[in-house]
Amino acid sequence: MTPVPPIAAAPTAPLLARLGRLLVVALLGFASGLPLALTGQAMQAWLTTEGVDLATIGFLGLVGLPYTFKFLWAPLMDRFELPLLGRRRGWLVLTQLLLAALLLALAATPPGAALRVFALLALLLAFVSASQDVVIDAYRTDLLPAPERGLGASLNVAGYRMAMIVSGGLALIWTDAAQGGGWSWPQVYRLMAALMVAAALLSALLLPRLPEAAVGTSRAPVRRELLGFLAVVAAVALGAVLTDRLIGPLARALLTPWLAGTRLPAPLQGRWIDLVALLAGVALTLPLAAWAARRARFETLLAGLRDYFSHPGAAAILLLIVLYKLGDAFAGALLTPFLLTGMGYGLAEVGVVNKVIGLWLTIAGALMGGAAMLRLGLWRALLLFGLLQMLSNLGFWWLAQGGRGQLGATLLPAFDWGFIKLAAPTPVDGGLLLVVALENLSGGMGTAAFLAFLMSLCSQRFTATQFALLSAFASIGRVWVGPLAGVLAETIGWPSFFIVSTLMALPALLMLGWLRVPLRALESGPLR
Repeated sequence: MTPVPPIAAAPTAPLLARLGRLLVVALLGFASGLPLALTGQAMQAWLTTEGVDLATIGFLGLVGLPYTFKFLWAPLMDRFELPLLGRRRGWLVLTQLLLAALLLALAATPPGAALRVFALLALLLAFVSASQDVVIDAYRTDLLPAPERGLGASLNVAGYRMAMIVSGGLALIWTDAAQGGGWSWPQVYRLMAALMVAAALLSALLLPRLPEAAVGTSRAPVRRELLGFLAVVAAVALGAVLTDRLIGPLARALLTPWLAGTRLPAPLQGRWIDLVALLAGVALTLPLAAWAARRARFETLLAGLRDYFSHPGAAAILLLIVLYKLGDAFAGALLTPFLLTGMGYGLAEVGVVNKVIGLWLTIAGALMGGAAMLRLGLWRALLLFGLLQMLSNLGFWWLAQGGRGQLGATLLPAFDWGFIKLAAPTPVDGGLLLVVALENLSGGMGTAAFLAFLMSLCSQRFTATQFALLSAFASIGRVWVGPLAGVLAETIGWPSFFIVSTLMALPALLMLGWLRVPLRALESGPLR
């Protein structure tokens, strides 16, 4: 967390160079955001239209697990460079081409007929996407001088959300047979594969090289580093086997008699048992992987972790990172099924409001947040934007409680722009529009502040390792609440579910008060 001097001092950097860096950050944000919806909300919509049940969709949120474990292989991207393209860029091109290949494979796999194969491909897609994020996060942190990180975070979020408009919002409209283009989901995924190939070409041809002086990490022997990584992978695999063969049956034996006395339907009882077994398996696997890394002397991983945890307050800040977006992630975990099946909105209406208008508002919120941070500072921005995120969850409670039509409707006229169209005028629910606007504006502000916060915690000696660790912990909420969200929504209903999501945002706000001094210190220099 002690930064190396910036690559170029911001006050003396030419304006064109500064604009070039910020444009690169926005383009990389787009490349990072494109695959996320394709293993998240777009995939949920595909599965929903295929008739897959809600609890299964919730559990398929676990294909995002690589986002929470990416710090395990991120050290290899700090330690090794691919030939020809230089540091970071080689990894970027490789991961983007692999993403294109996996998207084509998913397009050829019908989820209704081959759900296991589909889930495995989605898991591999998330693994490569998480690897791309490791490289993009490290490249952005190495590239931007400290004074540019707030605005850089905003532009990264803008590019990221723009990609989600394409892979989430436009995809829903394209697949609406009545109002949109009537595309199939495989057609959408093939188009996204082509966009990832274009991203690989841009990464190879346009991105500036990073000077060697800007980085510098462990130079432990290659053989030891690879053996260390393989030891960690073996430990994770052992943890998965123990979870499947030992913890799962034990959880069923212990919990089945107790749940049999409840009013829960038998399939839902099974989901609760699976959830408990999963959490117990993770509690076993993480310490096992840490032990394996120490025994195998996986030096790049260990050195990066030692550097982070050597500073006072590091563990508490890590907990804050887990909690800050938890309420937001919980509310959004099943948002697409809620709007499609819980509220009865059509694909085109959800696509226009939640995925297009909403994501444009997220971009606006991110840019507003980046500008506001110049006056508020990091700590006050995190507190204010976190409070707004929490309050926005109550909008979905109000929508679930009162139903559609509370604020009337606005008629969206038919249009045909070539790449997107509405075949007929579409009514847009006023309540949905208001709730989505508030949620996306506050979420964009919070994300911009949060990303700047993560960048401020990283040492450029271990950028990939440390940012991967921090962002992996940040994604715990988004990934791990999926199974709980699906089971809980079926158990207590949508209005109570959104009350729970609001309450989950409170611990982070309390921690911000407790950590005020070290977080304020980040505004003027590194955490000591």
